[in-house]
Amino acid sequence: MNLSYKNTRNAKDTISASKAIIQGLSAEGGLYVPECIPALDVSLSALKNMTYQEVAYAVMKQFLTDFTQEELKDCIDKAYDDKFDVEEIVPIQKVEDAYYLELFHGPTIAFKDMALSILPHLLTTAAKKHGITKEIVILTATSGDTGKAALAGFADVPGTKIIVFYPRDGVSKVQELQMVTQTGDNTSVVAIHGNFDDAQNGVKAIFEDRDLQERLSTLGYQFSSANSINIGRLVPQIVYYVYAYGKLLREGEIDAGEEINVVVPTGNFGNILAAYYAKGMGLPIRKLLCASNENKVLFDFFETGEYNRNREFVLTESPSMDILISSNLERLIYEIAGANAQDNAQKMKELKEQGFYDITKEMKQKLDMFAAGYATGEQAAEEIKKTYDATGYVLDTHTAVAANVYRAYKAKTKDKTKTLIASTASPYKFAKHVLTALDAKYEQVDEIALLEEMPQVSGVKMPDAVKDVLGAAVVHTLECEVADMKQTVEKILGIDK
Repeated sequence: MNLSYKNTRNAKDTISASKAIIQGLSAEGGLYVPECIPALDVSLSALKNMTYQEVAYAVMKQFLTDFTQEELKDCIDKAYDDKFDVEEIVPIQKVEDAYYLELFHGPTIAFKDMALSILPHLLTTAAKKHGITKEIVILTATSGDTGKAALAGFADVPGTKIIVFYPRDGVSKVQELQMVTQTGDNTSVVAIHGNFDDAQNGVKAIFEDRDLQERLSTLGYQFSSANSINIGRLVPQIVYYVYAYGKLLREGEIDAGEEINVVVPTGNFGNILAAYYAKGMGLPIRKLLCASNENKVLFDFFETGEYNRNREFVLTESPSMDILISSNLERLIYEIAGANAQDNAQKMKELKEQGFYDITKEMKQKLDMFAAGYATGEQAAEEIKKTYDATGYVLDTHTAVAANVYRAYKAKTKDKTKTLIASTASPYKFAKHVLTALDAKYEQVDEIALLEEMPQVSGVKMPDAVKDVLGAAVVHTLECEVADMKQTVEKILGIDK
């Protein structure tokens, strides 16, 4: 079957997978979604004998149907190689009664590596398929992890430039160092005076500026995105949930066909949407538990059926989740609205203009596979200490949110279903908050100095990704106001005259 992709805001716009990857976002600001969620064509029991690369091919060939077998396998082989520090790519650690899916063994020690290691290869392959000779400009907003992973993936990739915007005071010190020390002649990093939502809205506005797009086209440039609004970023995230199920089978933790729950700490909704797509492919997932921090816009949505961003933006110890506009939720809204692009476009218009929208009772009833919870910074810190004291396992601040939400869910529901928790980042990325949660004596110690303490505390050696940035020179110092993001892009590209 040749799978096409639909625009969530324009029913007349249907394109191939490769074109959706190139475009990233539609002209109307809509996201591309598969016309249906394809089924896995391998049995669940067969998964236990498959490598990560084999599972990646089995999943991605069902979604990216206009890529040849040779093209897709080449992209996979280049992405999932020795840049990961463990052969299995994503290990699972059983800690007390939960299974932690460690998604942070890639080159930037965060889950974004799982997709952003392959996106450059998918994008450049797609461009060749369509005879595109324009230079592709990757424009990305980040709440901390996407930026570095995208920069690392696209650095010095021929035919591309990458520009990353991040909130100046909204990421950890390690996250910032990883970005501003990134080398590569085609890389640019800009700190904005605002929060992640400001950065994301600014990037979307640039994508929707047709006059700018036309001017860029005449000058030999074309925009695309490395955010999870790009379907080429989202599809690879489905893979690790399918692989995890096979690994649990292989280790005898579950039986073929047995249902599991999946807990995901999320702000932009992409990582849990990937689990939802895995369930749609036939993976036996019972509940998808959406874990939020104090920016609990998603929790409130699942509780009430109203999505409302009109609230205080809270800077937390889990900065990658400090988001009030969850872009990928639009894909779910489109689906539960019966693939009604007009209705979805109206809701997104309301969100932009009024800051909120409501879904109908019928739509809300279609969300029964989701549960939701949130944890405060204090609760997450308590979870880090509680888990460490009981087991010696060290959680990062985002995974701690998920673990705390799972603990509360289990106590409330008495649900004994075996549960997989997406562990989204290494504790090294947030050493200050992690170590302070374990002992208040670390509160007055410089965050960089604390990195030297982490090996003794965690029993895990310092990743190369951290070692590499400690002595690296800062090469990106650009800053701008939110209102000046477009002009900044023009200046970087040399078209501001």
